[in-house]
Amino acid sequence: MAVRVKICGITREQDLHAACDAGADALGFVFYEKSPRNVSARDAAALVRKLPPFVQSVGLFVNAAPAFIESVLKAVPLDLLQFHGDETAADCACHGRPYIKAVRVSPDMDLLKCAADFEDARGLLLDAFVPGVPGGTGERFDWRLIPATMPKAVILSGGLTPDNVAEAVEQVRPWAVDVSSGVEMAKGIKDAHKIAQFIANAKEAS
Repeated sequence: MAVRVKICGITREQDLHAACDAGADALGFVFYEKSPRNVSARDAAALVRKLPPFVQSVGLFVNAAPAFIESVLKAVPLDLLQFHGDETAADCACHGRPYIKAVRVSPDMDLLKCAADFEDARGLLLDAFVPGVPGGTGERFDWRLIPATMPKAVILSGGLTPDNVAEAVEQVRPWAVDVSSGVEMAKGIKDAHKIAQFIANAKEAS
């Protein structure tokens, strides 16, 4: 199975083109003011209009008010929603769009229960647990904590780089991998070479 690759935290048109040209399957747009990768709905709409066919647009939210999410959806034709906060399954499902739920993995986390709790999710995005930070930390977690019997598609995130993504794909066999800081030259500014190397290494490993 060919692993899918999502490049998250897109803020610039040149980064969008670099990711698409390198073979990205999905691009993530962050709608969270505390993130250095935050984009406005207006800027995100302009970027999404530049996407070629068959590359998904993913909107990332963290404990956002439903009215804010709806305002973004009116402006930006997002294909998939990604929830990175303490949202319930009902919160995630109420917008009438397919969604994935991010889970910050720690040794005491019951990932099978999480999968059951979010039965409507298209998949679970597994990220590293860092106290007080919802994601995008660049930290890696112990992949051995992922059950072999996960009933949901696994999107592996957290501390992935061009140097370790092949190992991650070979060990975890996820449905997809997700990277943001691991392919940047600065926060919110992507490195085209790192993007291309990341995608090539991920695809080759699968």
